[in-house]
Amino acid sequence: MSDQAPQTTSAAQTTDRREQALADLAGIRRSIDNFDAALIHILAERFRCTQRVGELKAAHGLPATDREREQRQVERLRELARESDLDPEFAEKFLGFVIAEVINHHERIAGESA
Repeated sequence: MSDQAPQTTSAAQTTDRREQALADLAGIRRSIDNFDAALIHILAERFRCTQRVGELKAAHGLPATDREREQRQVERLRELARESDLDPEFAEKFLGFVIAEVINHHERIAGESA
């Protein structure tokens, strides 16, 4: 039998722990907000680059899509995801969404150049 009395948690301790949890949560959410902002800025920069690619393709009569490059990118991003402990399926879906938007832009640019 143990000589120690069972530990009880007072209402004050529970309140302190809850306040600490809320403070931790607020800090984590600030980080998430910062990451979201960085993602948007990175995507904007990426689309500025792909805009130029679309303009070059249109100016030289190149197709809006490059299936070989897209497949290489999918494979590369899946590997990066695995290395980063991110679900490769998610990475592929995300890239697929971005590529579809880029192709839409390239087709629009090609149509405007015709």
